Amino acid sequence: MTDAPQFDVIVVGSGMTGGWAAKELTEKGLRVLVLERGRNIEPGTDYPGEHMPPWRVPFGGLPLRALYQDQYAIQSRSFAFDETTRQFWNNDRDNPYILDAAKPFHWIRADVVGGRSLLWGRQCYRWSDLDFGANARDGHGTDWPIRYRDIAPWYRHVERFIGVSGSAEGLPHLPDGDFLPPMEMYAAEKVAKHNIEARFPGRKVIIGRCANLTQPHLGRAACHYCGICARGCSTGSYFSSLSSTLPTAQATGNLTLIADSVVEGLDYDRARKRVVGVRTIDTRSKTRKVYTARAVFLCASTVGSVQILLNSRSEGFPRGLGNHSGTLGQFLMDHWSNIFTVGLMPQLSSAYFEGLRPNGVYVPRFRNLSGQDADADFVRGYGFQGRAACIDPKALGMRMRGFGQAFKQSLREPAWIFWLSAFGECLPRKENAISLDARSVDRFGIPQVRFSFQWSDNERKMTQDALSQGKAMLEAVGAQAVRNLEDAAVGGDSVHEMGGARMGNDPAQSVLNAWNQVHDIPNLYVADGACMASSSCVNPSLTYMALTARAADHASTGLRAGTI
Repeated sequence: MTDAPQFDVIVVGSGMTGGWAAKELTEKGLRVLVLERGRNIEPGTDYPGEHMPPWRVPFGGLPLRALYQDQYAIQSRSFAFDETTRQFWNNDRDNPYILDAAKPFHWIRADVVGGRSLLWGRQCYRWSDLDFGANARDGHGTDWPIRYRDIAPWYRHVERFIGVSGSAEGLPHLPDGDFLPPMEMYAAEKVAKHNIEARFPGRKVIIGRCANLTQPHLGRAACHYCGICARGCSTGSYFSSLSSTLPTAQATGNLTLIADSVVEGLDYDRARKRVVGVRTIDTRSKTRKVYTARAVFLCASTVGSVQILLNSRSEGFPRGLGNHSGTLGQFLMDHWSNIFTVGLMPQLSSAYFEGLRPNGVYVPRFRNLSGQDADADFVRGYGFQGRAACIDPKALGMRMRGFGQAFKQSLREPAWIFWLSAFGECLPRKENAISLDARSVDRFGIPQVRFSFQWSDNERKMTQDALSQGKAMLEAVGAQAVRNLEDAAVGGDSVHEMGGARMGNDPAQSVLNAWNQVHDIPNLYVADGACMASSSCVNPSLTYMALTARAADHASTGLRAGTI
């Protein structure tokens, strides 16, 4: 190409990692274009559900079954989907993919600037070398090209900006972070913590490490405990790219953001081994345009970035851009979940709480920490997220026997429940994959995504162990009527999808190097969940953000030095 590039860096995606790439690169003086396929929205102004009282929620919050089945069959599975948030979500009818009933995967996605950073659960946990070394240790997947020491400074960098509340616990397998003051546990959670830690040596019950502010931070207000974060937050009290990273990037004067812009593919110059163009389609007018830059960051989400790479075929990469190894699209992972244990805690009838704390408690992984546990027939492990809650005692009264004054008085007192939900590690397996179906194109003419995903025996054995351990812990805290609830979890339901363009030391076994660069294409970075070589069992967003900040620093250094 003879024309000068229009930008220094193009970032595809404006969500969790796209916002971080934009912030880091613009602050280093680079001219950055962010391309977002969703529509543009303004913080606060476009949060119609924020603080909407229950009596104003359409149809009392009940699902619009016919509409959801027709247009939101996949998205409506999310805990955060309802009539107060529907405007943020992808329309499944307008943007379909191939759902294989035999090997299904649920692709949960947003369709606005800011992406799923508006809708996430905000749990932030660092990985440790137990996680980064897992593949090398047990032989599943390819070894990570980094270890905890490589990413620890970037965890700190991210935590200090986004604001993570939490408690220091000194656990080697769940490293402490740079925390704001922790939120307080409810009375029932304090009882559970005391009893579980006394009954099960080595286990901990800690307050969740959460990207909700417990004090004012970098111009954002402390959380006011309205408890409905997914509706949007005008005060920016929880981290989203719309409230934090994108405004910071905009303030530099180096950011251009274009919404309603689908990236169809990337143009590759085989002779120069460089990406030279980003092909886009305007979602409203369907007009096509090519943007150019010195470097490109794919931050379109795990599936979105893999789709772009697979659709960027050329003479040099006939199986998809960067796919010399043949692993592009393979080793898709998600956390298994939908495993609950719940019980009543009648001993706390006089306790109550104020506000709606947007956080819960966490039981860190306790299985297979120092080698293989003798009674575990699976590798790796899981953790529990949970919380205590007061429920309307009259709802219980409908199912309780009783009569007279004492019974009626009991229905005026709050009833506590305590529940735990397990999240477990998914092994990286070649059979779990993303591909494109050229015979089925979307409304822009782009081949639709097809998934092939199944849980392995290891995940199934782990879920049964989690049910057993969850029940034992609730019984130990004195809970009554303890029940295990197991829903048929489908891949994608945890919205923690990872893999497809994994990092690795060996270009013959991976797509990316230790800096999130595509092997042999120095000006192309993939900085979202697609880069993950394993899944750990903790929420992955903090790791995505730290890897992105690290990759952006590497890219800016290379661009200044002329090595990229």
